[in-house]
Amino acid sequence: MTVKVVVVGQGYVGLPLALAAAESGHHVVGFDTDTARVEGLNSGKSPIGDISDNYLAAQSLFYRASSDLADLADADVVILCLPTPLDESRNPDTSILIEGAKAVAPHLVKSALIINESTVSPGFTRDLLAPIFAGHDLAYSPERIDPANKNWNVKNTPKLVAGITESARARAVDFYSTFIASVTSYSSVEVVETAKLLENSFRLVNISFINEIADFCSKMKIDVREVIAAASTKPYGFMPFFPSSGIGGHCIPVDPTYLAAKAREIGASTRFIDLANEVNLSRPSYFVGVATGMLGSLSSKKVIVIGVAYKPDVADVRETPADALISLLRSAGADVVWHDHLVGQWKGEASAALSAGYDLAILVNPHTGADLDALGSIPILDTRGGY
Repeated sequence: MTVKVVVVGQGYVGLPLALAAAESGHHVVGFDTDTARVEGLNSGKSPIGDISDNYLAAQSLFYRASSDLADLADADVVILCLPTPLDESRNPDTSILIEGAKAVAPHLVKSALIINESTVSPGFTRDLLAPIFAGHDLAYSPERIDPANKNWNVKNTPKLVAGITESARARAVDFYSTFIASVTSYSSVEVVETAKLLENSFRLVNISFINEIADFCSKMKIDVREVIAAASTKPYGFMPFFPSSGIGGHCIPVDPTYLAAKAREIGASTRFIDLANEVNLSRPSYFVGVATGMLGSLSSKKVIVIGVAYKPDVADVRETPADALISLLRSAGADVVWHDHLVGQWKGEASAALSAGYDLAILVNPHTGADLDALGSIPILDTRGGY
């Protein structure tokens, strides 16, 4: 089965999906309203680290980018891969997805299959997207992208699928099965919407928990990483999670809030999620306190924060805890710069060189290849644990 596919949104989720579909022989249009991104893609320049220019160029026979809505007119499958972040008050913000859906809907033929991959609250696909795509087959299949993961990618990560109708479910399963190894369907879109939120709520709760264990170990002068390694020798009933200065990215700090918001709407309790969010958001403040204890005072002290991306070996700064950490350090009077050779430029500032000319270095998410030896003998605060 070869079809014309339009993937709406060519970011960390949409671009790998579009290229995987093109590699399998589907004719794919990567739609994006960012004309500069579209031009770059069509000239063979990948905007994300997980996709090399060579891999992008290799799919040019079946893939092209476009910002022209006319390219949706004869699409057989249209997949929405649009951001659903949190707003300034840390509430779910689905405005980009809703606006995108409303923009593309009038251009589609009635026979087109619509699939949403954007993260949403349970009930959203049925209650809000289905009316926009009335008369179309509509399915939900949440993205499972883990940037910089060398083992799991679009093709070998199991895919979850559900449809508003049986026809939508079956068509979505048939489509994804042409290029994804494992595709499993479920009884309703609400089941799959909730499964997506459960996955990352599980991670939020456990990472927040291990951060509290890390604080305990610090007071006990125990290396928490050695504790985790010891516990990990148990072959059942334990899964390792690792401490941090806070959780970032497009999934773990965001998805649980979508679940909690729906819970409030229907009068259900999510106390574990609420507490985990509280612990996670307090981490930058905690480490400012640790830094103050190390230096006595942060006033006029030179501090370098290393690794401002939300995880090692990516250039993505969405929801990065480094943002709050740097802001709080500066509020305490510190002279703060940051180093991240993958991010390069961020918030009007440039990555600073690693050197021994600082009073303190704080490791947030240092990337592979960062020359930490250049720090010399200056004090180092490692937010990832250790003593």
